[in-house]
Amino acid sequence: MRGWMLAAGLAAGTWLAATSAHAAEPKFTPGPCAGDYSGVGNKIQCGTLVVDETRGGPSTRRVAIPVTIVKASAPKAGLPPVVYLHGGPGGGVVENVARSLRGPARELVAVDQDWIYFDQRGGGVASPILDCGGVALNDAGPLNDAAAQQLIACAQRLKDSGVDLSQYNAEEVVKDIQDLRKTLGLKQIDLFGVSYGTRIALAVVKHDPSGVRAVVLDSPWTPEAKWAEGGPEMVSDAVKVIFKRCAEDAACNAKYPHPGADLDALATKLLSGPQTIGGKVYAADDLGGFLMDAAYSGPDARALPATVAKFAAGDMTALAAQMADRSGYNEAQHLTHLCKEEFPFESEAAMRKGAQRDPVSRLLEASMGRYFAVCKAYDVGAPDPVEAQPVSGPIPTLFLAAEIDPGCPPAVARAAVGRFPKGQLSIIPNTTHGVSRGSACARKMIRGFLADPSAPIDQSCLHPEHDKFVFDLE
Repeated sequence: MRGWMLAAGLAAGTWLAATSAHAAEPKFTPGPCAGDYSGVGNKIQCGTLVVDETRGGPSTRRVAIPVTIVKASAPKAGLPPVVYLHGGPGGGVVENVARSLRGPARELVAVDQDWIYFDQRGGGVASPILDCGGVALNDAGPLNDAAAQQLIACAQRLKDSGVDLSQYNAEEVVKDIQDLRKTLGLKQIDLFGVSYGTRIALAVVKHDPSGVRAVVLDSPWTPEAKWAEGGPEMVSDAVKVIFKRCAEDAACNAKYPHPGADLDALATKLLSGPQTIGGKVYAADDLGGFLMDAAYSGPDARALPATVAKFAAGDMTALAAQMADRSGYNEAQHLTHLCKEEFPFESEAAMRKGAQRDPVSRLLEASMGRYFAVCKAYDVGAPDPVEAQPVSGPIPTLFLAAEIDPGCPPAVARAAVGRFPKGQLSIIPNTTHGVSRGSACARKMIRGFLADPSAPIDQSCLHPEHDKFVFDLE
């Protein structure tokens, strides 16, 4: 995989240098695929979209965006391709398409519609990649002071290399989507966004919905929602829901009768200062970052009461493992979005005040606060107040939210769907972030909606599939 990324980057760099004297029209060029598609029944087509980094400006730098097209196994006349918008910000998707097609996604993806995947500019294996080389960062923010300093230094390195950080944001990705649609000769497309990909989809609806027939928002995040302000409480709320489900489950409650008290005790201990446990030092930031990731993840959420009991007994294995692998983002691309689209419209003081609510929320105060400090180093351009305004539109739009979600809670979707005259909403009970991955019922609803966006979605499959939250008690 990594070899393909380097080859694509070098090829793009050669093309950029050769044409640097003139701005160019967007161009899609067929090319090799990232990943091993052996055993996948669908026909796969790949290539690269090359566009200007700065449209309409003096810069002649180009951005190379890798694209993967999965052809429908049984195409249905009249259905447009689905353009998939990955989350993050700072994520990627093209390297993982082959693997996803061997999993539950095969029930949904490219059955009667082609699906188009691309890595958003600055992320995945696009060129340039806005990566900082593995920094302790997740959606709770930079997880220690050293990480914050690394991110600040990274911004300067990218700027020194000639990258214009003001051109890596939702509005520019919207233009890339429309350029991709046009270069592929597509009259219509559907949009499927997951997590922060829903924020991109809503930016399309706001800035340029040309050719968009229908929109699916899996775990919606809207422009008016607050990332840091209220963020610590959202994590605490998600953890509380998990523990409430444990209390309602006879087997879980019998084995783990007080996970909330155990977690609060550990949080309070770490908030007093770093602690050495089992020969390793742990800080409040570490536990806060762990809980953010654990409440996002179905397997980790189901295991959380057992994990907390192990923490209380001095077994920190799960936390140590998460700390060793908590840099899944292209960090600078994560920040170019958030520093432009989120934090200019939020109050650090309000975040810190809200974080005092309980021991778990207090765990995230410092890391969320570092976001505001780091953003001062990211020259992302003046914020546009429109990016914090609610979106509405006439396009049929399906909102699918998880009941348990520390980053995109169901309240966000509930508040937004009423602004869409053709909007529909389903809150998937007893499930976590990214419902299309964890729910066969959600995948069935998505298929039905895309087949006919005007028809009411059939939610009958929620029962019995989602009647209970099934815990991992070992």
